[in-house]
Amino acid sequence: MSTVRSSTHRRFPAVPALLAAACLAGTVGAATPAVAAQTANPEPHTGSLRSDGPVPAAPGGKARPSPAREAAMNGWVAATLHRMSLPEKVGQLFVTYVHGFAADTADPANQREFGVDRPAQVVRRYHLGGVIYFHNSAVNNIANPAQVAGLSNGLQRAALASGSGVPLIIGTDQEEGIVTRIGPPATQFPGGMALGAGRSPEDATEAARITAAELRAMGVNQNFAPDADVNVNPANPVIGVRSFGSDPNLVAGMVAAQVAGYQDGTDPAGTVSSAVKHFPGHGDTDTDSHTGLPMINHDHDTWERIDAPPFRAAIAAGTDTIMSAHIVTPKLDSSGEPATLSPAVLTGLLRGELGYQGVIITDSLQMQGVRTKHPDAEIPVLALLAGADQLLMPANLNVAINSVVDAVHAGRLTERRIDTSVARILRLKWRRGIVAHPLVDENRVGAVVGTADHLAAAARITDRTTTAVRNDAGLLPLRAAPHRVLVAGAGSVTVPALAARVAARGPTTSTAVTGTAPSEQQIAAAVAAARNADLVVALTNGLSGSAAQQDLLRRLVATGRPVVAVAVQNPYDVACIDTEPTWLATYSPTAVAMASLARVLFGEVAPAGRLPVDVPDAGDPSRIRYPFGYGLTW
Repeated sequence: MSTVRSSTHRRFPAVPALLAAACLAGTVGAATPAVAAQTANPEPHTGSLRSDGPVPAAPGGKARPSPAREAAMNGWVAATLHRMSLPEKVGQLFVTYVHGFAADTADPANQREFGVDRPAQVVRRYHLGGVIYFHNSAVNNIANPAQVAGLSNGLQRAALASGSGVPLIIGTDQEEGIVTRIGPPATQFPGGMALGAGRSPEDATEAARITAAELRAMGVNQNFAPDADVNVNPANPVIGVRSFGSDPNLVAGMVAAQVAGYQDGTDPAGTVSSAVKHFPGHGDTDTDSHTGLPMINHDHDTWERIDAPPFRAAIAAGTDTIMSAHIVTPKLDSSGEPATLSPAVLTGLLRGELGYQGVIITDSLQMQGVRTKHPDAEIPVLALLAGADQLLMPANLNVAINSVVDAVHAGRLTERRIDTSVARILRLKWRRGIVAHPLVDENRVGAVVGTADHLAAAARITDRTTTAVRNDAGLLPLRAAPHRVLVAGAGSVTVPALAARVAARGPTTSTAVTGTAPSEQQIAAAVAAARNADLVVALTNGLSGSAAQQDLLRRLVATGRPVVAVAVQNPYDVACIDTEPTWLATYSPTAVAMASLARVLFGEVAPAGRLPVDVPDAGDPSRIRYPFGYGLTW
């Protein structure tokens, strides 16, 4: 028998009609009654973080360096600044990608973008302060952990051999979940919203600690994580499951826990710098800042209530870095500038009101959200005038660096202003152990990355995140293994990953990979396969925005075969179709999430996650269908 678990739920600004319209497009019949009435007697969630309580302190607190160590750092920073030329100082402000898997191997893309052939030459030519790694079709630096360690060492040697001899900050986006640059054999964890469903700050800290250890073993010393945005808008196209949830206190507690996991340790050389993002808060947008300029209309009181708490918690936990957002906030700054270029936001709010003294890094300066009003040459100068320290991925590195140097010569920027940012960056490098330990032992990578202990921890943590939302027919857990199981739906990797886990438990398993916009031919093939199955597991991803996915799910249910529907990304899918009596949410389409899902399906573990967001009703978005904190178990 399923048991309902819940906690006090809050209401935030009404969700856009966009979500409701998408769901209503295929709704059949009257909506079933909202389940909020079932949650009148919430049960305590053992070991959980109560979102309606105070923001918890960062585990372990913020370590205070010894006076002698601080004096040594300040002496090194002063001496380094004194011997640096203006171009060397300006280079320290910039973080860019490079093309290739090895520091001294030529890649024609480097010549096209940077005017040199090899990654090491990019570092030396521009006196770079930082490099960011990617794994995609445009920029790929990642083949395997040992290769990444070799690339990191090669780039660091290039930096150490350059004029200033200052080592690099080497970063990547290893948020986990849907934003993960370094895949297996590195340990994979669930993303932010899954951890929010698990409600355990201890799990969040452990996931960050293990991620930090593995990144540092590969020579990566900064992680652009965690995401501190409070996702109060279900239609948010760019944050979503990257956020820990829709409750500011929950998000704040989990952010503090992850900052501690990334940064706290007896040996700084085993930690990474945490870059908390995206200030002043990107959780209430319905525009992707990669392709447009979002607007958030929170006034100051609303910002203090919803957006600010996670950043306050991150600062209290001692985060090294905070990343700015390319969003317009007209009620916080009337200039019309995106936050990245806004003195009122970066200097007024972040430095002034929140008292933040660490490094401010921009989000990528190639994103359209920051390029709508100004030419590329002007953007880095405006970001520095606003209060930023590090400038991430300008559209043209050579133009950007020259524009900053020219601004100093013209008097728009003073060299003292440049020195202030460079000093912050140098202090970060010292405190994070990058100056003392710029290189890593390439022979030890395999002893740290993807160890059995780390993989076991990831499995345990993920098992506490899966959320059961409906089990009306009592289908779960499966009391006897079905003979034939069809796994259908979205995810060319996700569907086979779950099918393999199901097959390992005995059933004959087939798959129907239909994608997020299935064709009629794909739907018909999946329905035909379902008629020959004893059980169908249907995976959805973005159901509210895909009438074809909705059609597929309804037709699978109409076969009369038992269907388990699983929202493998945004949990808002669970309120879109009322004819489906069995719904779960994993918040992540990754293999580690599918392995945990299989354990839940077969009753090996009970679902322990609770919704970290309010899920609105499909027909009436002002009405909460499944409230924050809702979840079933058995």
